[in-house]
Amino acid sequence: MRIVYNSFHGRYSDNPRAIYQRLRGRPGIEHVWLADPVHRDGFPSDATTVDIDGPEARVALEAADLVIASSHTEVEWEKQPGTTYLQTWHGTPLKRVHRDVLWAPPGRLDELDVDIAKWDLLLSPNAISTPRLRKAFGYDGEVLESGYPRNDLLNLPEQKQVREEVRRQFGIDDAVTTVLYAPTWRDDEVQLDPTAELPLALDPAAFAAALGQDHALLFRSHYLATGRSRVAATPGVHDVSYHPDINELYAAADVMVTDYSSTMFDFAITGRPIVFYPYDHDRYGDIVRGFYFELGPDDAPGPIVMTQSDLLETLAGLPRTREQYADRYAAFRRTFTDLEDGHTDRVLEHLGL
Repeated sequence: MRIVYNSFHGRYSDNPRAIYQRLRGRPGIEHVWLADPVHRDGFPSDATTVDIDGPEARVALEAADLVIASSHTEVEWEKQPGTTYLQTWHGTPLKRVHRDVLWAPPGRLDELDVDIAKWDLLLSPNAISTPRLRKAFGYDGEVLESGYPRNDLLNLPEQKQVREEVRRQFGIDDAVTTVLYAPTWRDDEVQLDPTAELPLALDPAAFAAALGQDHALLFRSHYLATGRSRVAATPGVHDVSYHPDINELYAAADVMVTDYSSTMFDFAITGRPIVFYPYDHDRYGDIVRGFYFELGPDDAPGPIVMTQSDLLETLAGLPRTREQYADRYAAFRRTFTDLEDGHTDRVLEHLGL
């Protein structure tokens, strides 16, 4: 059997990585990764890779028995008879996706539909997401509600070792409160001008000045915006956008700051605080993308702040934040993470692997 993997256009990450790590030692399986040369250093040295933008990518896909991807595979290829395409997708949608979005460049969604037409099986992280994903993608094929293989780490004892390794990599002492800032992308900012610098809504210098040496900041850009924001050299601040897998960053962090990113649903598995910083809420919700539902002050599992100063003040008072939002946080986890039990081998069982 030959399995071809693609994660976020050529990274070693997400659900494909988790599935690969489960299968890599089994006899009779050949594994091939589609890799972006910019992210090649993130792959294991013994992984077989081909350039996702080169002719070898098409050859690999057309010779595959099983294709596993976490996002659209934007390669021109013809799916062969007998090939199964597993689309894991990459998150619970708070913000609208695909055909449900408010804005997209002309023709862009039609291009992505070419990939959707090849899917045979779509993973859904929870029952709430299933009808939204079906409608948005116009997908009427098989769906497996299973939770995400990538999140198994967050339920396993190995999380502690990963946490220690990642913090050691960035020189972060265990006593330092580590903030993972993971905003989503703004479609129009990214796609209208592919070269423009994307400003950060959280200034690293202000973070360091307000919170001091007992706090560290990990900035993680969306994969479509990686390399587009300038992170000034600041003690205790790290641009981790090129770190291969965000789940390792979840393990390393003590608190998450996000806006509308699906990372909030994954991070909730850890039980650690989440702070919401939707500074451009009205524009994003009414013009750029739109939402499937709102997380308001009565149901959000953490504080909602609209200014940088309020965000920094909230981060300085985390102990009371954890206590204040405990009940809402528990309800959020019951709704969105009920399948994230650390045992998503059910995906492999479904595939007969």
